[in-house]
Amino acid sequence: MRDTPGNTSSDTHFGFRQVPLGDKQALVDDVFRSVARRYDLMNDLMSGGLHRAWKDVLVTAVNPSKGDREFALLDVAGGTGDISFRVVEAGGPNTRATVCDINGEMLAVGRERAFERGLDDAVTFTEGNAESLPFADRSFDAVTIAFGIRNVPRIDLALAEAHRVLKIGGRFLCLEFSSVDVPGLKAVYDLYSFNVIPAIGKAVTGDAEAYRYLVESIRRFPKPNDFADMMRDAGFARVSHQSMTGGVVALHSGWRL
Repeated sequence: MRDTPGNTSSDTHFGFRQVPLGDKQALVDDVFRSVARRYDLMNDLMSGGLHRAWKDVLVTAVNPSKGDREFALLDVAGGTGDISFRVVEAGGPNTRATVCDINGEMLAVGRERAFERGLDDAVTFTEGNAESLPFADRSFDAVTIAFGIRNVPRIDLALAEAHRVLKIGGRFLCLEFSSVDVPGLKAVYDLYSFNVIPAIGKAVTGDAEAYRYLVESIRRFPKPNDFADMMRDAGFARVSHQSMTGGVVALHSGWRL
């Protein structure tokens, strides 16, 4: 039986390679350290700009308060700040966001961009591990993670931590690549993913291997129904998911009730 990214056995798959679970975080860190400065550019190139529309759906689901009520977002693995900036700009004057990421290079890019946008008072950046968040219980109205949870070695721990730091009535939203469900699209998608994306990565960042891993990690991520079960096991209620773009991505939702 193959390991899934969320289990806690001694080995896990890194892409299509078998590596010790304890080594996966270091390998993931190396991937994102190498591409931090051009990460958002690569998102545009790889998705043809579609990631912006997917993130718009996520921000709409977060639904930050538009009035004077305080609203606190935690965006996990959100180093460059993209989701946090969008939520703060969509919310009222007392909407605040905290970006938590394990990668210092990604956080440095995020801090620079927050300053450039004049959002450095509303968005803070904290280095931390999704499996052991450095925040108190029941601290946030919403917790998001966009295209990051598949790179967490122990997904079950990350989900439990997201549940722990949510306030009662708070919502967890996870935007992640998923399983293509349109006949004929899967073959085209695989061809593009395994051939074009690494080539773009090499041309833009000089690192084809990093993007080959990112493509392979998508294929190892649990199917939507399996991930929904993992969310329920972590304590989330009213769990659901919404597929987009023929199943290329899915928005997973759960509440702490």
